[in-house]
Amino acid sequence: MNTMTLWHITGWEFAALAFAALLVGFSKTAVSGANTVSLAIFAAVLPARASTGVLLPLLIAGDVLAVLTYRRHAHWPTLWRLFPAVAAGVVLGTLFLVWADDGAVRTSIGAILLLMAGVTVWRRRSAEAADDPDAVVTRAGRVKARSYGVLGGFTTMVANAGGPVMSMYLLSAGFRKLGFLGTSAFFFLIVNLSKVPFSAGLGLIDGRSLLLDAALAAFVVPGALLGRWAVHRINQRLFEQLVIAATVVGGVQLLLR
Repeated sequence: MNTMTLWHITGWEFAALAFAALLVGFSKTAVSGANTVSLAIFAAVLPARASTGVLLPLLIAGDVLAVLTYRRHAHWPTLWRLFPAVAAGVVLGTLFLVWADDGAVRTSIGAILLLMAGVTVWRRRSAEAADDPDAVVTRAGRVKARSYGVLGGFTTMVANAGGPVMSMYLLSAGFRKLGFLGTSAFFFLIVNLSKVPFSAGLGLIDGRSLLLDAALAAFVVPGALLGRWAVHRINQRLFEQLVIAATVVGGVQLLLR
């Protein structure tokens, strides 16, 4: 029995998942948050609850590639400031998944996607309005870091959708492109690895999901290489607008499904 038969997916659905896996790699080395599109595709093709477990190893593969690319640009004081709050958010997300059935998870993912689209729009406007990054850091403080950390931990555990939350925090703290990518690469590698025992304990990661991951992992690598090539060339404003639009469509589709 092959992987497609095991998951009862068609050739077109597998092609959609492969494209989503490619976007995972691209988002990790170019435009953080683009994997919200991948999230919508996975949740539309696969059962919503199971999709989070299938997507997580692919995200980790992308995180490894991003760390190898931008490891010299991470800002560790920011990471240590965020991790305790993120851990609390992951625990809250795990408790939610214990309670939630597939319909509740699908609805939650759709709502989170729409929330993240709004967060991204706010992030972009805030970044444009912030002329002095140091002042933004000073105003943010510990309360801001904890708030973003808890929300990021919860959204990444429930829907692998913590990217826009952390993107908003890092940009509002005055990070430039390479520092942003390096810090977020280590952040998500550590956070996603910490989620593996929780996801396995909930039955979201098992032999069946890992077989599908093995078939899709090969698409993450070219996506990461494409992102590395494009990061200095891409028109990020246009791309973020496309990501926001696709995220909204995916969120609405999941809510109406």
